Amino acid sequence: MSPAEPLMERALFVRHGESEFSVKQLVNGDPRVACSLTGLGRQQAEQLGERLVGEPLDLCVVTEFPRTLETADIVLEDRDVPRLVVPELNDPYYGAFEGGSLRDYRVWAASHGPEDAPPGGGETRLAIAKRYLRGFEIVLARSEELILVICHSLPIAFALASADGRGPRAKMPIITYAEPHVLHREGLELAIKRLSKWTKNPVYR
Repeated sequence: MSPAEPLMERALFVRHGESEFSVKQLVNGDPRVACSLTGLGRQQAEQLGERLVGEPLDLCVVTEFPRTLETADIVLEDRDVPRLVVPELNDPYYGAFEGGSLRDYRVWAASHGPEDAPPGGGETRLAIAKRYLRGFEIVLARSEELILVICHSLPIAFALASADGRGPRAKMPIITYAEPHVLHREGLELAIKRLSKWTKNPVYR
């Protein structure tokens, strides 16, 4: 009998450090747009790196956005941790709201349903949820035991809400910069199961 394949045991979901867009409360869903961390954001990433020194990280997942890559570079510094880009965990494309006020987008989202697309070809919340679901499945399927996932506020909010049974809402909480949120394998499996169920009947409760 061959030994069992190793499985992902724990994922640390972390929002990137404060960026030039986020400090101004602006939305950026296009990874081609240059957006680096602020001085405070780099400091937040350094502090996170210090916190994670004793963690035996096997893999670091990032998105296509420079702010997640920069955060990973600072957090990991000289550590030999492989990287994996998972575009499924990218921030949403905001359509006509792109580059504008986060408040304006959140006001719009709070007054529209999950299958409504923002003007200008933005992503519906249902499309975003399905994309995040694929991203979570990619993380869950990895063989590395401890995975650091540096992404954005919204996918983390979706993962945590789905894991604890709250599910997606029109107005999701903003996740703190550079703060790890632990999801063990069972928690991520539960989040995937619940989010998958929601995508088949996307109703805010």
